[in-house]
Amino acid sequence: MTPDALRSLEIPGLARFESGPGGLTRLAVTTPLAEAHVCLHGGHVTHFQPRGQSPVLFLSARSFFENGRPIRGGVPVCFPWFGPRAGQPDAPAHGFARLLPWEVESLSIDGEHIVLAVLRLAANDETRAHWPHDFVLRHHIVIGQRLTMMLEVENTSREPFTYEAALHTYLAVADARAATITGLENAPYRDKTDGLQTKVQPAEPLRFTGETDRMFENTRATCTLHDSAGARRITVEKSGSATTVVWNPWIEKSAAMKDFADDEWPRMACIETANAGTDAITLAPGAKHAMRAVLSVGK
Repeated sequence: MTPDALRSLEIPGLARFESGPGGLTRLAVTTPLAEAHVCLHGGHVTHFQPRGQSPVLFLSARSFFENGRPIRGGVPVCFPWFGPRAGQPDAPAHGFARLLPWEVESLSIDGEHIVLAVLRLAANDETRAHWPHDFVLRHHIVIGQRLTMMLEVENTSREPFTYEAALHTYLAVADARAATITGLENAPYRDKTDGLQTKVQPAEPLRFTGETDRMFENTRATCTLHDSAGARRITVEKSGSATTVVWNPWIEKSAAMKDFADDEWPRMACIETANAGTDAITLAPGAKHAMRAVLSVGK
């Protein structure tokens, strides 16, 4: 979209478009309820901070902010596959949606201070080079005291297709070693750090004691991240999602990532709202599916 077209959508005093890191265009929202940044590159929420709170999302100080490269932190949109693509090791990890520019379909206000943005990504020659199907993605983002994100997938092709998707949410914590997650007790998961073996979370909160990469399938539970060192809790409610992924890279993996500082791993924990693996979605032509995540903060 042209700068003039974007300016015509702005909400004076509440929502404007500006040049962010790396010169990437972002939507900057500042209201009496919260502030947020949404980068049009990747349709990516990079910042959310309710009034009176510290930032809810983690963003790496070493993240790339470049066209064609993913942003490390915030809420990347993963589509149409999650993680490495099966049988195609050269395909971009987590799909192409987080690597491409999105359009702004609408920007509006609900009541006095809640801002609603809808970003759109449709199939084009670049996406078809990786994945042959026609589709429309819409990322509905609602910024108030809570952050609501809904990823809607529409099949605009003539054949059914199967896809994976995730709102790969990086949450900010004071110290991951002192944090726990409730809501996944007794749930089975596949452990990506141990050859995808199937294990069961004990009947106790999940704790980070090393590299953690767990895919909980067939779970629709609300999860709460208890950030004891930060004296707060972050709740992730979801719908339309049957997979929850919990991730922290810990020490060794952090050191191997160029876009992640070696000392940042204690300050983040991912609780990802997803449909992946055995929970992948098959859509008939003309059908839609929506996956929603709602982040809220409390003491």
